[in-house]
Amino acid sequence: MGLPFRDLVSPEELPWEALAGRSVAVDAYNAVYQFLATIRQRDGQPFSDPEGRITSHLIGVLYRTTSLLGQGVTPAWVFDGKPPDLKAGTLRERFVAKERAETAWKEALEAGDLETARKKAAQTSRFSRSMAEETMELLRALGVPAIQAPSEGEAQAAAMAQRGTVWAAASEDYDSLLFHAPRLVRGLAARLRQGKAPAAQIIDREKLLEQLGISDEELLLIGLLVGTDFSDGVRGYGPKKALKLAREHLGWEGTLRKAGLDPAEAEPVAELFRNPQTIEVEPVVLRPLDRDAVHRILVDRHGFSADRVDGALQRAKRHGSPLAPTVLDHGRQTMLDAFGGEGS
Repeated sequence: MGLPFRDLVSPEELPWEALAGRSVAVDAYNAVYQFLATIRQRDGQPFSDPEGRITSHLIGVLYRTTSLLGQGVTPAWVFDGKPPDLKAGTLRERFVAKERAETAWKEALEAGDLETARKKAAQTSRFSRSMAEETMELLRALGVPAIQAPSEGEAQAAAMAQRGTVWAAASEDYDSLLFHAPRLVRGLAARLRQGKAPAAQIIDREKLLEQLGISDEELLLIGLLVGTDFSDGVRGYGPKKALKLAREHLGWEGTLRKAGLDPAEAEPVAELFRNPQTIEVEPVVLRPLDRDAVHRILVDRHGFSADRVDGALQRAKRHGSPLAPTVLDHGRQTMLDAFGGEGS
């Protein structure tokens, strides 16, 4: 679900080309679920190949990766490993929510309500292990690092940024800040809006703490109060109320007890953020792009248009070039034009 920190932060917006020469560790599952939710047909069906295999995630990853490369930004995509036991409740809730959304999607289709159908369909996205493995295969063919995290991909991306392996972590969720990412970049999967190319939203963690008037531990306290993927939080506490309490500077136990949380019960969640399970990785470098491998995956296996794929690959070589409309406009006709019809 991600931390509801939107009202507490004021990110700096910059065009993506302003990040030329920078590297970012991308929370892959976070970005891919956005692609799966948005790259759909009018009735909500995800794009698929002639054999019915979903390809929406491959479309999004191909175009977003080549766009970043074309602007001089080096992405390292980080994939989730085994989720922490504390996340089991959240995963169960998500499963139930997807089942309900799928039922609502079918009902909307039967009623001819395509607008509702597409909204509900976006909530049914699933990213299987085989889909993740193929996405990593595509990224490596593109010459881009694809890293398997031991546990939470978001934690691994934050650790890479903290260690200086990359410049920033990239995710739409604010949890990266609790995992000590010094910089968080949002907007990686954003779409074209009102004719304006999306900008990168950059949050500097130290500046944020200074602006809010709180310490590192107090930021974590706010997360515990409002709730995370690993805990429910405290009833009645939203971001603003939690910030107000944190600013009283009552200390760790004092803050938790005043909010009605037992410090002993909160400790396992706090420890997960303080010392997440991560691995050391090599410095992020780009490998030579393997055009033949990309074609085997997208053109031969899934029926993508060879010309369109080559166009994307060419864009990856043009540092500072503007984003192509097909990267940003996830409308049905754009994708049908880009990949050759209903079956692609």
